[in-house]
Amino acid sequence: MNNNANQSDNTQEPWTLVIKPGRGAFQLRLGDIWNYRDLILLFVRRDFVSVYKQTILGPLWFFIQPVLASVMYYVLFTRLAGLKTDGIPPILFYMSGQLSWMYFSECLLKTSNTFVANANLFGKVYFPRLVVPVSVVLSNMLRFGVQLLLLAAVFAYYVIFRDMELKITSAILLLPFLLIFMAGLGLGAGILISAMTTKYRDLQFLIAFGTQLLMFTTPVVISLAEMKEGMFKTAVMLNPMTSVVQLFRHAFFNTGAPELWQVIYTVVFTLVLLVAGIAVFNRVEKSFMDTV
Repeated sequence: MNNNANQSDNTQEPWTLVIKPGRGAFQLRLGDIWNYRDLILLFVRRDFVSVYKQTILGPLWFFIQPVLASVMYYVLFTRLAGLKTDGIPPILFYMSGQLSWMYFSECLLKTSNTFVANANLFGKVYFPRLVVPVSVVLSNMLRFGVQLLLLAAVFAYYVIFRDMELKITSAILLLPFLLIFMAGLGLGAGILISAMTTKYRDLQFLIAFGTQLLMFTTPVVISLAEMKEGMFKTAVMLNPMTSVVQLFRHAFFNTGAPELWQVIYTVVFTLVLLVAGIAVFNRVEKSFMDTV
């Protein structure tokens, strides 16, 4: 018997992968995420393709949604309320605000349900759990790129056929950084809420409503210049997405740029939120299967 056991041990193949629990909440484990890059690409393709699968208009919804929303805001806020749009054609004003806001809100909403929505998958196979929210951010980035083409087309229409003056500023070079900050804000807030949702399911219902309210504390549909001085305007300026939206419009239309303290505030806020989100996410992923 002993000889058979020894022979069995000698013929046993060495492990190709050893999974150990994370030692610290602040470990980013970027190497693990990179090793699973093929899985990330698979999730990105799934998210991008499946959104409008089995719809009649398919990918055209990438364009229809911002156009319809811009027309609705034009009727409500420009025609009925008479609000100004910083000298920008209203459709371009609303579309540019929406473009940046939609990327942030989509990242936030879709990553905020990571643990609950993927509980069955997480319970069957191991892979770094951060792979899922990272893939959501990347798939939304593709959507942002497609809708950016729409904004460019409408912008070109106004320049060519409406004699709109071309006012692109050097801030256009900051566009990749703005995208990173929007992704960081959405990802950080999303995974933080996702970790909390494993215990407090009420957050699932509050987050959608809260995101809609948050949009109105960002100069997406109402210009900062149209807001009266007071607590509400102060709250808007403290919203980290405000400086992102301002910079985005400043890049294309040379409107009012955010103040320096707003930009620094947004950078610090994003880093703190992202680190806190990853720390809580890493902590919860060890035991969330017991509560989900």
